[in-house]
Amino acid sequence: MKTNRIGQTGVQVTEIAFGCASIGNLYREVADDDARQVLQAAWDAGIRYFDTAPHYGRGLSEQRLGRFLAGRQGFALSTKVGRVLSPAIAPIREADSYVRPAQNDVRYDYSGDGIEESFEQSLERLGVRHVEIVYVHDLGPYTHGADNDRHLQAFLGSGYERLVRLKEAGRIGAFGLGVNESEICLRVMDHGPLDAILLAGRLTLLDRSAETALVPRCRAAGTSLVLGGIFNSGILATGPVPGATYDYGPAPQQVLDRVAELQDQAAAQGMPLATAALRFARDHPAATAVLLGTANPATLRRNLEALRQPRS
Repeated sequence: MKTNRIGQTGVQVTEIAFGCASIGNLYREVADDDARQVLQAAWDAGIRYFDTAPHYGRGLSEQRLGRFLAGRQGFALSTKVGRVLSPAIAPIREADSYVRPAQNDVRYDYSGDGIEESFEQSLERLGVRHVEIVYVHDLGPYTHGADNDRHLQAFLGSGYERLVRLKEAGRIGAFGLGVNESEICLRVMDHGPLDAILLAGRLTLLDRSAETALVPRCRAAGTSLVLGGIFNSGILATGPVPGATYDYGPAPQQVLDRVAELQDQAAAQGMPLATAALRFARDHPAATAVLLGTANPATLRRNLEALRQPRS
């Protein structure tokens, strides 16, 4: 599988990455063996870049990924900081759309100390001493609303510099943001350079809003874009069907109408809508890597088969 470099660093990633949210029990419980099987399917397909986060099942995704990667070599790993976990005070049945997560409570902390604590916890769950990429997770109004200014101040005040130090010490290979919005990326880039941005849902066949300002800024700065949420949380995979989801909620009518147009355009080119969405992300000139995430090996193989179509 083709590999690309992250920013100006020495980190190399496969152009298709495996996103590990689903193996954290996103929306439904996944057995340990099923998680292992989908990770094995990704590995067998040549995927060597795996992305996870403490948020994914309150640490469950990191634990499962760490067990799978134990003893293996030649992979690139990214995780995220900004959430610090601690043993749960009360039993947790579901949290943030994750079913039966690991029994941990969470607090946001984007300060230098909080980022380092989150990072050290992730290393322990993953069973590694070094991570290729660390993303600052969900900084921005999309997640935090009016409280974002406080978190942004904490990050720019000490969190950013701590990541610089971790990189200089060789404990991480690269760092950046993992977010669902473009504007916060531009604000942080005004403060200092980023090696990479994991951008979910804003550079897709449906939503190309990142092309206006963020893509040109990343090109000028040498910042890599890793694309997540390429189906906009579902609708580009299912089409404009009843109950279709867009950005983790019911799709509004104007989105359903636009997706119907895209589906017709894809059909005119002889391909399903999902294939068009996959190819758009993979072939976009700004994309360094594209995340595919599922707990179903058959779904992963189907998506990879679709990507074997000739490049545009």
